[in-house]
Amino acid sequence: MLLTRRNNLFDEFFNDPFFTDAYQSKQALMKTDIEDSGNDYVIEIELPGYKKEEVRAELKEGYLTIYAETVSENEEKDQKNFIRRERYSGSVKRSFYVGSGLKQEDVKASFENGILKLVVPKESPKQIEENHYITIE
Repeated sequence: MLLTRRNNLFDEFFNDPFFTDAYQSKQALMKTDIEDSGNDYVIEIELPGYKKEEVRAELKEGYLTIYAETVSENEEKDQKNFIRRERYSGSVKRSFYVGSGLKQEDVKASFENGILKLVVPKESPKQIEENHYITIE
């Protein structure tokens, strides 16, 4: 019974939110707000710890995909015997469907203080062609 209690205490210790809630998923690294500003959608994505050069945005087949990748600057640091390591090193990506009528030059992007801001115009409705008949004489 003592062995079981020790194992439970050990398990409970590492199941504490301090050890489990830091980064539940990669998507937690890209918290996003999307605002409808009338003519545009304003997308703000948190990318703390990333530099502007480590972030890419691509528009392909109607999907806006954001990529961010960071690597440890010093491999020697990675060789240390860490008890816990919460700073993320790796890549993340997230996609949003924005419409097939948009081109890359339609999307405006800026990056400041760890926030990627994208301004995406709303897809304008396509004009329905009216039937024009040829007069038959």
